[in-house]
Amino acid sequence: MFYRNSLLFLVFSFWFPFLASADEAITTTDLLSIGALNAGDSAWMMTATVLVLFMTLPGLALFYGGLVRAGSVLSVLMHCFTIACLASVLWVVGLYSLAFTEGTPWIGGLSKLGLQGVEASSLSGNGTIPETVFVMFQLTFAIITPALIVGAFVERMKFAAILLFTALWLLLVYAPVTHWVWGGGWLMEMGVLDLAGGIVVHATAGVSALLLAKCLGPRTGFPEKLQVPHNPGMVMIGASMLWVGWFGFNAGSQLAANEAAGMTMLVTHISAAVASLTWMSLEWLRNGKPGLVGIVTGMVAGLATITPASGNVGPLGALCIGFLAGSVCYFMCGVVKQWMKIDDSLDVFAVHGVGGILGTLLLSVFGLPAFGGSGVASVSGQLTTQLIAILAVVAWSALATYLIILVCRFTIGLRVSSEDEITGLDQSEHGETAYHFE
Repeated sequence: MFYRNSLLFLVFSFWFPFLASADEAITTTDLLSIGALNAGDSAWMMTATVLVLFMTLPGLALFYGGLVRAGSVLSVLMHCFTIACLASVLWVVGLYSLAFTEGTPWIGGLSKLGLQGVEASSLSGNGTIPETVFVMFQLTFAIITPALIVGAFVERMKFAAILLFTALWLLLVYAPVTHWVWGGGWLMEMGVLDLAGGIVVHATAGVSALLLAKCLGPRTGFPEKLQVPHNPGMVMIGASMLWVGWFGFNAGSQLAANEAAGMTMLVTHISAAVASLTWMSLEWLRNGKPGLVGIVTGMVAGLATITPASGNVGPLGALCIGFLAGSVCYFMCGVVKQWMKIDDSLDVFAVHGVGGILGTLLLSVFGLPAFGGSGVASVSGQLTTQLIAILAVVAWSALATYLIILVCRFTIGLRVSSEDEITGLDQSEHGETAYHFE
């Protein structure tokens, strides 16, 4: 590749004076990007894109759907599917431009509204994949992030409010934070490390979910009566899809089919397995029996926690992160529901928010060469940067989410009636029933 690019550079350097006018300019980057498309990288990124979309549809939808009552399972599936469609349209219209084009340190520009300038021949990522693939890959992240928040408000939020909340949240929270961390914004310039979204995806979604659950209020009977998952088998199937899709989520974020992607895939799997066993063991000790819902929830916690660190840690670090993910997230579920008295129905904050924040901090330690990691030169320096990023993102996510909640509350309202909640949202909001017993 180096020799081919060098030859291209020499050829174009020779012919350039005859092909361009005096007031035109072309950069070395432009020259070297010509013909740099890599078929292997492109094929892997298209595969990774499919895997990440698979995480939401049907993975997350089934995972969340199995955790709610039978009378609201279709509403959860509807939420996830509709969010995927809404996010796709908004991404094309303007969110991609705001997230990934040059602008200010705080938000991107408007040069690619409607994906203008994004052509089949445009390259992106590491300069080896089509920009169309990069657009689609990042779109799948914009889909799953607000879909994660669904777990905080299941069984009690108006469908119209969900649509309005999602649209505003993507505009005011997701797009700016994505620009800060991945799009050339101020946190990226500061040197923050977040390969696949511990900050961008899990911290934003977790914090917003917690605040929304608090403002929305608990489900009827909470906390004395906790709702039992209606279909643990569906939960396990959805969780397994998440596990498989997460390889695209993390390893795909390397934007190439290379050795770094291979290591990322390995540590992702290790963390998930260790966290699953840790969560199961803690639940076994506490309740006397290991549960299916518990072990798969631990898996999700392990995946969320390793996500920001997966580009910087080795197998040993992944073992440690998986153990801490299973332990800390397990206890945080109890803290949120029993101590804070917040009905974060499906533990979005405890699993995703806490997991994402924890992994973002832990990479500063386990990314050291002593633990088999790479890319972290100083624990104190990197930890400071990571902490600043977390505090800024948490603060902005909370502030923007609260403003969005106020808009929704004073326009169309947030919550369904008590009667509709008892009936179940499948019938009251969508006029359908998941199960028919004759």
